Amino acid sequence: MQVGQHPPMANSPLRRLVSELPWTDVAGELSARGHATTGPLLSPSVCREISSWYEGEAHFRSRVVMERHAFGQGEYKYFGYPLPEAIEALRQSLYVCLAPVANAWAKALGSTVSYPDSLSAYLDRCHDAGQTRPTPLLLRYEADGYNCLHQDLYGELTFPLQATILLSEPGRDFEGGEFVLVEQRPRMQSRAEVVHLAQGEAVIFAVRDRPRRGTRGIHRAVLRHGVSRIRRGRRFALGIIFHDAR
Repeated sequence: MQVGQHPPMANSPLRRLVSELPWTDVAGELSARGHATTGPLLSPSVCREISSWYEGEAHFRSRVVMERHAFGQGEYKYFGYPLPEAIEALRQSLYVCLAPVANAWAKALGSTVSYPDSLSAYLDRCHDAGQTRPTPLLLRYEADGYNCLHQDLYGELTFPLQATILLSEPGRDFEGGEFVLVEQRPRMQSRAEVVHLAQGEAVIFAVRDRPRRGTRGIHRAVLRHGVSRIRRGRRFALGIIFHDAR
């Protein structure tokens, strides 16, 4: 276990909730579409609590204003180690359930990369490669905010899946701000998909690419994700990325 991380929380209700998701169905959706939704994972009160952290600095290592980097319009903060208990529980428990999918994808794409059963073992690899900064983040968008299509790549090592949890309530806290995925397919036009999330619900999706079965067998489909324009209000979201950054 890396210095600064919380110990595994085997009896955490949140970990248990994640483990009880219909992972066979989730894996099927991920293989078919490159993304899957979970239904609500966090209660409205927990969503509001996590969102309220944004105004302070205690949980974070850095802040990014998107306009300064042409990323979009909005901002986000990266959590620092040790992660808050709820963020650590989500990161650990989601990783355990997604590692088999990641290994199946790697095999389908002819890669020799394999992913260990536990997040702590995977982070050992990241840290040995110089990727030592935590990557979970809290995002905030105001009216007219948006996030350009991108991929969350932070170094040589990349876990192929990540999750975003919507913390605000659509229709009450904000309008617009849909989660968008665009998939580039060889010799074909790109395909876009809009994912509508409920408050507390997660979308799990491919970080960079995924195996896709076509008429000529398995090929690599490249994905990027973003957020459409916020038409009204304020939107918070929690990003769970499993590889650490340089």
